[in-house]
Order: sequence, then C-alpha cells, then structure tokens
Amino acid sequence: MPVDPLWNSTRARELAAQRQTGALIRLGREHHGWTLAALGGRLGCSPATVSRLERRTRIIDLALVNRAALAVGMPPHVLMTSLSPPSPAAAVATTVTPSPRPAEEDPMRRRTLLTATAAAGPTALLTGLDTALAHTPASAGSGPLDSRLAAARDLYDKGAHHQLLASLPGLLAEGHAAVASRRSLDQARLSSVYSLASAVLIKVGSYDRARLTADRARTWAQVSGSPLAAAAAARELAIVLRHQDQHAAAQLIMTTAASEVEATGLRTPASSAAYAQMLCTLAYTAARAGQRTDALAMTEEARRAARRLPDVAPAGRLFPISPAAVDLYAVGIHWALGDAGAALEAGKNLRAAQFPTAERKARMGTDMARAWWAWSRPEQTARSLLDAYRASPGEVRDRPAIRGIVHELTERHPRVSGVRELHAAVARPT
Repeated sequence: MPVDPLWNSTRARELAAQRQTGALIRLGREHHGWTLAALGGRLGCSPATVSRLERRTRIIDLALVNRAALAVGMPPHVLMTSLSPPSPAAAVATTVTPSPRPAEEDPMRRRTLLTATAAAGPTALLTGLDTALAHTPASAGSGPLDSRLAAARDLYDKGAHHQLLASLPGLLAEGHAAVASRRSLDQARLSSVYSLASAVLIKVGSYDRARLTADRARTWAQVSGSPLAAAAAARELAIVLRHQDQHAAAQLIMTTAASEVEATGLRTPASSAAYAQMLCTLAYTAARAGQRTDALAMTEEARRAARRLPDVAPAGRLFPISPAAVDLYAVGIHWALGDAGAALEAGKNLRAAQFPTAERKARMGTDMARAWWAWSRPEQTARSLLDAYRASPGEVRDRPAIRGIVHELTERHPRVSGVRELHAAVARPT
C-alpha cells in the first residue's frame, strides 16, 4: 500500500524527529477532516481522551497510541521514530596520548570499562540504563546485532545479571541503529533486546523500568509483525504486571498472547514451544491470582503441548521450554496456590541435568527452596538455595524474594548447616 504523501512532508518529519507522537496523530486526524469525536468513535474512547492523547508529550497508553496511529494511517516507521528515545550526536573523542585507533573503538578499553561499570554495583548500572533509555547512545559498530544479542542472552542464561545490565546500553544502541533498515527482522531483534532488558530488570526487582522496556518490546514487535516477538514481549509485560499486583491485566495479556500464538497453527517447533510457554506463564499468573482450577487446568494443557517438544531445547530458541521445564513451572504453581506439599511432589523427580542453562538449574533450586520454606523445613531450604547459588550466584543474590528467604533463615535458623555460607554469599559485595 503506498504511503500517503502527508507522512513524507516536512511537518511530519519534524514532529517525528521531535518525538511529538500526539501531534502526529492530530496531523493525521485533521488530514482526514475528522473531529475529535470522529476519531474517538473509531477508537472506542471519548473526544476528551483523544484530545489528551494529542496534547501529551509523554506516552501513557501505548496500546491506544498504536490504535490511533493505525486509524489515521501513520506508517510504522514514522510511529517508531516518534516513540524512540532521541539519539544524541556522537561525542568527539578526546585522547590524552596518541593511539592508533580512537579510544572508544579499542576492544580492550571497552572490556575494561565494562568490567569497571559492572563492579560499580546495581545502582550505577541502573542509572546507566536509565540514561540509555532516555537518550539512545550512538552506535559503536561493535558487530552484528544477532551475535551481540546471542551473547547477551548467554549472560542471562548464566545468571550474570550485572554484566548483562552493563552491556544493555550498547546493545540498545546497536538495536536502534539496525532498525534504520526498516527490515522486519531487525525490528523483531530490537523487540527482543527490550524483552531481554525487561527480563533481567524483573530479576533484580526493578519493576518500573521493566514495565517501560516491556512496553517498548511490544511496540517494536507489533511493528515487526513477528508473532514470536510479540509473544515474548507480552509475556514480559504480564510478568511485570503480576509483580505489580495487576493480576487481571496480566491474565488478559497472556490469554490474548496464547490465543494469537495458537492461531498460527503451531506448525513449527518454535511456535509449539511458544504456545507451551504462554500456557505455563498463564497458569502461574492464574495461580498468583488464587484461581486454582484455571491454574491447574492450564498446567495440564501445557504438559500436553510440551510432549511434542524435545527433552532439551535447541540452542538459540526464543522459548526454551521442555517437558521438565513445565514440571518446574508446576512446582511454582502449586507453591503460589499455597500447597507446598503438592509443589514438593511435583518437583521430586527433577534433576539439574535436565536443564541446559545455569539460570534454569538455579531456578529449580530456588523454586524447591520456596516450597521447602513454606513446608517449614529450614535444612532442605538451605540445601536447595546452596545448590542454586552454586549453579548461578546471581539467582540467589540478585532476586529480592530469594534474598528475603536467606535473611529469614539467618535470623531464625542461624545454626542450620549452610545458612552461614548462604548469608555470607548474599552479603558479599558484587
């Protein structure tokens, strides 16, 4: 479909560059000759809501913005330019001593800076990420985005949360540089970068930042048209909402996402894995909302869906779900329903060797520890947490809820074997 000349006009380009999404919607509405009420009728909202949308410079409701942009015919690339954080002009490098290459291009210097940033602690890392989310850094041209994204996912799988947080500003810069191609594959990759950012922010308990990155992941996934990227982004947003006690909204998002994946026909192993993952997340979300019947029914449906999947997910799969992973979800689901005995029964045959990544091995330990703790078994709780820590220290040290269990163990059962070791590990500077 040809693009309306309006969107190539000087005025439209200026508004997009100034990140004036609401003004662009007004431009499109007036181009069609519509009143506020006319556009509101198409969007299912009041004229006052449309007026606020057009006047605001800060986006509150991305879903409404997307619907309004579609209604007025705004092309996806114009919408995404207006929603993207501004990219500052690349700073001129200043060197103290002559060097055969600029300092910012020196791989050794980049590694040194990354190590120093990671050692500065999570507060400094989150501040650096805040800056990158507000003003996308200039691309350093550090290699193909897919290989950098794979390396970042590897950090996540290892539970190296601080290293991943330190690498995210550069990864976001490369992702935004890549989408200048307007290729759907690059747009889906940028969505995956934001989904990964949301996932690690959830791990460290930074839920407001996770909400922001999940929203951006959903927007880029919608532009790309990738159902798998959309499913991943929806899952991260639902998890954030669950942590913010918005269970109904989380369930609605996951139900819609699962239905959309199912509508693809599940013709590929990747889509089947995505569907099983959506069901697992939906079941856990229902459990946290206290909906026992729905949670258990969806757990069984996830088991049936996972039967078609290999015991070990292929490397690089966006949703590395497996039959054992569904059983591990069942542990968490029963725990969330308040049935620690059923949780322990669900996990009694699980073994670390069934999970390919350090993050999943450690997650098995922490999920079993939560069940043992709810069952008032401090010895088994400490043993499971030590297993988790040995697999991936970050899964115990960085997650607020798990740190909380360690602190309670220390206060109530300081003489139990392993508790002092756990306390020292969590208290150790990172």
